[in-house]
Amino acid sequence: MTVTLEKLRALRRQAGETVGASREGGGNTPQALFAAPTAGTPRPDPGAKLDALRRMLGVRQRHAVSPLPSRDRSIPGIEIEPGLFLAESTRPMQAPSSVPLAFAKREDSVDTDALMFFDTETTGLAGGTGTRAFMIGAADWSAGTLRIRQLTITTLAAEPAMLRTFAQWLSPRTVLCSYNGRCYDAPLLKTRFRLARMGDPISALDHVDLLFPTRRRYRGVWENCRLATIEREALRIVREDDLPGSEAPAAWLSFLRGGSSANLRRVAEHNLQDVVTLGRLFVHLAEAA
Repeated sequence: MTVTLEKLRALRRQAGETVGASREGGGNTPQALFAAPTAGTPRPDPGAKLDALRRMLGVRQRHAVSPLPSRDRSIPGIEIEPGLFLAESTRPMQAPSSVPLAFAKREDSVDTDALMFFDTETTGLAGGTGTRAFMIGAADWSAGTLRIRQLTITTLAAEPAMLRTFAQWLSPRTVLCSYNGRCYDAPLLKTRFRLARMGDPISALDHVDLLFPTRRRYRGVWENCRLATIEREALRIVREDDLPGSEAPAAWLSFLRGGSSANLRRVAEHNLQDVVTLGRLFVHLAEAA
C-alpha cells in the first residue's frame, strides 16, 4: 500500500498534536510517561517513570525481607577448633579379641581392637571434587565397649581441621570397616585430603567392606541390601524418627544459611546409629560364617 506525501504529513501532524496534548495534560498519563523527548529537553529518569506507572496502576513495590537466623543453633559435642565439633559416646558391646575374616572370603584374621568402623555424611550423593564430607563418624572397640566419635564442621573453613583430626585416629595397624565405604566414603575422603594438600592416610590401610559379604548372604532373601533393611531384618534394630541419609545435605546447607540445627542433630543421630550397626553387623557376619 502506497502512502502519499499528504497522508504522511497528516500522520505527523496528528502525532505532534497527540504528544503536545499529552504534555499539556500532565505527567501521569501513559503518553506523557513514554513519549520521546524533543531536542533540547532533558531526558526523564526511567526510575521516575516506573514509579509513576506503579502509582497509576496502584501497585506497591515489594521489598525482599531476609529471614532472621534461627536461635536453635546447638551442635552435639564440644568445639575443639573453630567450626569443628567433636561428640563422643559409648555403647556396651562385646566382641572376641580376634575374628576370622572367612565371611569376607579372606583367610586371615583381624584383631578387633584394630578395627575402625566409619561412615560419612556428605553434601551430595554424586561424589566428585564438588562433594565434601561435613560429618565423619567412627567407632572402635576397647574393653567390651564400642566408643563412637563424631566430627562435624559448621563452616567450610573447618574442613582441613576435621581431616587432620580424623587422620590422628588412624595408625598403620588400623583396619577400616564400612558399608560401601570402599566405593564411596574412602575415595571421597582421599579426594578431600588431596585437595587440602594433606597426606593420604587411608590408601595404605586394610579395608573390610561389609556390603559385599552381606550381599552374598542375603541377596534375594529381602527386598534389598540397604543397611537399614539389613539392620531391621537381620539385627532386629528398628530406628525411630530417623532422618534419611538423602536429606542430610539439605539439613547441613540449611544450617549454614542460618536455619535451625534440629535436622542437623538428627543427621548426627543417624550417623551414630550407622557406625553402631556396623559393629553389630561385623559380629553377626562373623558368627554366621
